[in-house]
Parts: sequence; structure tokens; C-alpha cells
Amino acid sequence: MATTALDLPAPLGARMASMDFDVTRRAFLLGAASAPFAAPAFANVPAPYDWSASPPRENRAAFVRWMVDNRGEDPTFLGQRWDRLQQCLARRDLWDEADIRAFLMTPRERFVGDENLGRAYEWHHLDIGFGVTITGPHTVARMTNTLAIRRGEKVLEIGTGSGYQSAYLANLTPEVFTIEIIPPLAARTRALAARLIGEGYEEYRAIRARVADGYFGWEEHAPFDKIIVTCGIDHIPPPLLRQLAPDGVMVIPVGPPGAQHVIKATKATAADGTVSVVRSDIYGGAIIPFVPFTGGHQ
Repeated sequence: MATTALDLPAPLGARMASMDFDVTRRAFLLGAASAPFAAPAFANVPAPYDWSASPPRENRAAFVRWMVDNRGEDPTFLGQRWDRLQQCLARRDLWDEADIRAFLMTPRERFVGDENLGRAYEWHHLDIGFGVTITGPHTVARMTNTLAIRRGEKVLEIGTGSGYQSAYLANLTPEVFTIEIIPPLAARTRALAARLIGEGYEEYRAIRARVADGYFGWEEHAPFDKIIVTCGIDHIPPPLLRQLAPDGVMVIPVGPPGAQHVIKATKATAADGTVSVVRSDIYGGAIIPFVPFTGGHQ
């Protein structure tokens, strides 16, 4: 049975340093009782996860029917997810078939909290407590699709937050690593992941999580083919760049607080071994605000 190791900082880490957490059982001990994610009446996922299975896209009704039959999800939220997909496609926030499938297979409503259930598929970010937010679906889609993740690639996420981005990534590759710096938020999110795995979202077993300062990455699992940073900073952290594989891609919000540009940084290696970073702005210069990067690097 898969386990998820949570590397917790002192003082919490001192009490739990030797513990591995089976996300299908013991993660609930990390604070699920206080989490604002009292799940609506969703059915358990009736079928094992199948990488080759993809919901139909010919129309809304066919999509909803397939997802109810194969994923046991609520038709109301499925309809909202379909409608938001159409907006993402129209705005060119999504374009790759694998990413479209990942968007459709990820139940955003399970990650927003009870107070925001009715707003789960609105375009903008939503508060999830602890001074952080869940990024809006259009931004998640564009940042993720820009990475062009292929199955089997190793992906590192900085800023686990609600867990939605990790869940989205788990529908693209079974090699997902995620770091959260806020221990109680990480505990709540792991408890939610445990609940979802228990309901049959087996793909989430692929997510390996830790509590740490994401600025320094996850050295023991490097190199990473792709890195996605979900908080804003005024520079690209050198440790993350070092842990990015040759020709790897990082998407990161860079700029002063509240005024970031989302940068695609590709690590290019010349024939003589010289390393350079090729940068482009995935929003063509538009400002996209993110919560700030925090940690001991400051």
C-alpha cells in the first residue's frame, strides 16, 4: 500500500520525524476533523483508474453521463466543469489533449472548501484559509499546459495549497512531488487526499508530499523534468533551477508582490555543456497576481 512521507519542520517534525503516513488511513490524524471540507454526497468512484480512459467531448450531456457512470461525480458540478472547459478552450488556456483530459478528470469542487462550493468553477482564485488561495481554473490550466507534461515525467510542485494542482498533475503523470511550507495546511490537504483515495481516486496515490521550504526544492528526488511554482517571487530560485533536468521547463510567477508575470523558463544545455535559461512570458506581459513565496531564503 502506498505511503506518503511528510517531512515536518520542528517542533511538529521533532514529534513525527520517524513517521510515514498511509494516506488512505492515518492522514486523518493530521487534522481532518478541523478541515472545512465536509464532502458533499458524492458516490465512490465505481471503476479503477485507467490512463487510456477519457470522457467524451462531443457534447455536455455525453460528458456528464460518462463521468457519472465512470467517476460517480455530481452532475451539477460536472456541468459547471464542462462549461468552464469551453471558456478555457476559447481563451487558449488549454490546447493539448492530455491537459484537456486532466482538466475534465479533476473534481475542483472537492478542493475549494464548503464555503466556496457554489463558486468552485468561477474563473478567479478563492480563499482557502491560512492566508493563501486556490488559483483560478484558467491560470492553472494555462500554467500546466505550458509545461507540456508527458506521462512518466517527474514533476515538482512548489506550494501544495488546496491540493487541486497536485490532483490535476496526477492525471498527467504518475510522478508527482509537491512541497507545502504551512504544516496545518499540508496536514489538511493530505487528509483530503486520503479521503479521496478512499473513495476510489486511485491516481492520487502517485502524489508524494512533504512539508518544507519549497525555495530549496527536493534534492533527493532531483532532477525534475518539469517544475511548477504556484506562489510569486522576484527571482527564479537557484536551487530549483539546479534541480531542473537538462531541457526541463519551469513555470513560475516572477515579480514584485501582487504584480507578477508568469514566466516559462527552459533550461537549455549547449553542446559544450554551457547552461542557459530561455525565458518567455506566457501571458504576453499581463500581470497575474499570486500569493507571495515565503520561507527562510528571505
